[in-house]
Amino acid sequence: MTGPRGAMPTPLICLPFAGAGTSYYHAWRPLCGDRFDIRPGLLPGRERRVDVEPMRDVHAAVDDLLPTLAGAGEVVLFGHCLGALIAFELAHRLVAEPDVTVAALFVSGAAAPAEERSLGATGLPDDAFLDRVAEFAGVTDDAMFDPEMRELILPTLRADVEMFEHYVPGTSELLPVPVTAVVGRDDALVPLEKAAGWSASTSKDFALFDLPGGHIYLTDSVEQVLSLIDVTVHTGGLGEPRI
Repeated sequence: MTGPRGAMPTPLICLPFAGAGTSYYHAWRPLCGDRFDIRPGLLPGRERRVDVEPMRDVHAAVDDLLPTLAGAGEVVLFGHCLGALIAFELAHRLVAEPDVTVAALFVSGAAAPAEERSLGATGLPDDAFLDRVAEFAGVTDDAMFDPEMRELILPTLRADVEMFEHYVPGTSELLPVPVTAVVGRDDALVPLEKAAGWSASTSKDFALFDLPGGHIYLTDSVEQVLSLIDVTVHTGGLGEPRI
C-alpha cells in the first residue's frame, strides 16, 4: 500500500480478540506502507501490563483505552470478535471527543451488538474452558500445552471470555460512522446473517463482506482485510460487498 506523496498515514486503532495482545497487530505494519499507522490497543493483563488485573467489562476496557487516543485526529477502528465490541463502544465514546474523528469502523468475526453471546465457557474448569474456547474459535492455541505459558495466559483469556459473554451495548443510539463487517465464510460462531445485523447500528454507510475461512479467517487474510480498509478509507469505495 502506497499513499499520496506527503500524506500522513491514517492511525488504524486495532483492538484485541480474546487472549491477544498488541504483538498480533505489530506484524501488520510491514504490509501497510505509508497508508496506515498501526496502533494496537493494549489492555491490562498482557505484555507490559501483565501485572495489572485483566478487565471483565467492555465498558471498563473502553474507559482504559480512551485517554490513549486524546488528540489522535482522524482514526480508523478495527477489532476482531471481542475487539469488535470494544471498537464499537470506543467509537461511540470518541464521536463526542472534539479532537478525534472516527473515519470508519471495521468489525471482524463479530455478531451485531444486540445478539446473544453466551458460549457457556465462563466458570468452567480449566480443561473444559479451553476445550470450549477451542470449539467456538475453531483452533487450539499451542501455548496452552506449555504449563508456564498456560499459567500466564489463562487468567487473561478467562477475563476476556467473560467480558465477551456478558457484553451489553452501552447505548441504542445509531453510530454516526460508516461500519464495515467482515466474517469468515465458514464461521460457525458468527454466520453471515448475524454479522448483517451491524447494519442497524449505524446511521451511515454499511457493508458486509465474507472471506474464506472460519472464525479465525483473519490469520490467512490480513492482506485482503487491509486492502479492504484501504479502499474504503482512502478512496471512499466499498468494493463488492455481500449486502
